[in-house]
Amino acid sequence: MPHAPIEAHATRNPRMLVFYGVIGAIVLTLTSGMAYRQLFKSGLYSERERIQNQRRVIVPGPRGNIYDRDGKVLVGNRARFSVVLNLAELRGELRAEFSKVLRNYRALPKEDRPTADQLNRIARTAVAQRYLDQVNGILARQEKVRSRDIDRHFAQTLLLPFILLDDLAPDEYARLIERLPVESPLQVYASSTRHYPFGSAAAHVLGYVGIDNDPEAEEFPGDDLLTFKMKGAFGRDGLEKKFDDTLQGQAGGAIYRVDPSGYKVDLPIEKRLPVQGRNLATSLDIELQQAAEKGLAGKVGAVVALDVQTGEVLVMASAPTYDLNEFVPRLGFETAKSIQDSGGWLNRATQGQYPPGSTFKVITAIAGLRSGTIDPETTHVICPGYYMVGARRFPCHFHAGHGERDLAGAIRDSCNVFFYKNGLEMGPELIAAEAARFGFNHPTGIELPSEFRTPRVASPTWKLENMKERWFPGDTANISIGQGDTLISPLQAACMTASLARGEIETKPTLMHDPKRPRQRTEKIGLSPADYAALVRGMAMGYQFGTGKLARVDGLTAGTKSGTAQKGRIELAWMVCFAPLENPRIAIAVVLEGEEGENYGGGTNAGPVVKTILEAFKEKSEREPTATFQVGAP
Repeated sequence: MPHAPIEAHATRNPRMLVFYGVIGAIVLTLTSGMAYRQLFKSGLYSERERIQNQRRVIVPGPRGNIYDRDGKVLVGNRARFSVVLNLAELRGELRAEFSKVLRNYRALPKEDRPTADQLNRIARTAVAQRYLDQVNGILARQEKVRSRDIDRHFAQTLLLPFILLDDLAPDEYARLIERLPVESPLQVYASSTRHYPFGSAAAHVLGYVGIDNDPEAEEFPGDDLLTFKMKGAFGRDGLEKKFDDTLQGQAGGAIYRVDPSGYKVDLPIEKRLPVQGRNLATSLDIELQQAAEKGLAGKVGAVVALDVQTGEVLVMASAPTYDLNEFVPRLGFETAKSIQDSGGWLNRATQGQYPPGSTFKVITAIAGLRSGTIDPETTHVICPGYYMVGARRFPCHFHAGHGERDLAGAIRDSCNVFFYKNGLEMGPELIAAEAARFGFNHPTGIELPSEFRTPRVASPTWKLENMKERWFPGDTANISIGQGDTLISPLQAACMTASLARGEIETKPTLMHDPKRPRQRTEKIGLSPADYAALVRGMAMGYQFGTGKLARVDGLTAGTKSGTAQKGRIELAWMVCFAPLENPRIAIAVVLEGEEGENYGGGTNAGPVVKTILEAFKEKSEREPTATFQVGAP
């Protein structure tokens, strides 16, 4: 009898297979996720870690120096010494002080206790004050740490040293270097700041700098890192502004690894030293500049002196002025207000707008000579002290009258009547055209940021377009002697004088020195040798014994033309000059503003200022020549 079949037991439960599948899928997902993060996302996490654990510090480079034409430093950098506290070295001390402060306040009711943030502020200030007291003991000071300053530092610039004292005197620096322990968290930190060795000399030309809170370090890595920046400087006026890109140094920097609290934990990961900016060689002659400013002392006005042959500016002075060192590290409110109240912000040499007065008679004379209205041999005018234009009486400055005058005599004595008569005969268009030929109708293009942009030459067309009025013969009489609506700057007057000295019509001024700069050459004036000689002879006689005699320097020949003009209720004293006659090398223009109601003659008041410059010029010319200076030369 056959046996009954044995029942087979299943070795796999189908439900377990499902469970194994789920477990396998989870493991696969986790493994894939980990592989993805390790293989494909590791760069992202590494980048996040780098940004979290690294900080960048930018240190601006020193600005380049500015020199005069002989290599004397007009603007440089001086060391600025500060006492700083390296906070990274005080972490343990700060924690201990926090615990001490906390224990002291535990006796108070809970509701009266300071918060943790307040306790931190108290602890930080106390620690910083202990170190400052060490400095006070050495320097015999009584300085205090301001809680808000150290709080701001912890919040914004923890990676940088905290400044306890700034701008130490040299003797204080020496004492601290000698007595501070080498391993102390207190250190003397040296930075660079602008220095002006000649104070107020050429202040309006050199300009000043402002504080740059955001210096940039080109091509230095770490743009995406949290960055701390030391304060730099940027040009705000004058050459400092115009050539800011040239003078600006190349910033350096460092990248540090930091702990979770923000303290650096090691030497820099990467570092680049700052580089000083390029130097600038100006055409200024500081000896002549100082002579001009001495002549301007206590006055209101401007002086410009040019190298006749090249157009390089030897002197550019404006008064009132200011000491550029008062702008370092920043200009105080009281000083700024004082400059504002005195009118010292205006660079009168380039921004002043003045009627040229009798210096313009040179232009009128050239227009008359070129048109044939004036002949130096045959044109004579009798001056009774006035000239009638219709029913209106136009005075000569010498009310008794000059008598009979030719061109040279009229230039020498600055006879108004001679120029009234001949100006009316030639007409205003010729006079205006001659003024335009000499560049009075456009800016000079000097390398400064704020030249007077709208000089004007009065003419019938100008008056109709701008004032909606017709021209009268009296207007012609006025412009013939440099009155009326023609306005120029002292720089333009100096350019005219330099051009005249070369026998040409325009001079392009420059503040940059080039020892190899060629002589400027522009269009000839267009006078015959006899006509030009008569004009120069009149200016030479004016210098010797005419209206320019107060500018005379023994042993130096020159030609001058003085002038007096009215601007509102004040009189202006003018003088232009070039010297020496036989080989003109310097051209000068001076304008001074008188007090309201004051008689202010050009020869009497401007003449002595011209003389101070000519004396300095002569003295320097007689010395042994110095070696030619070039930027970058050792």
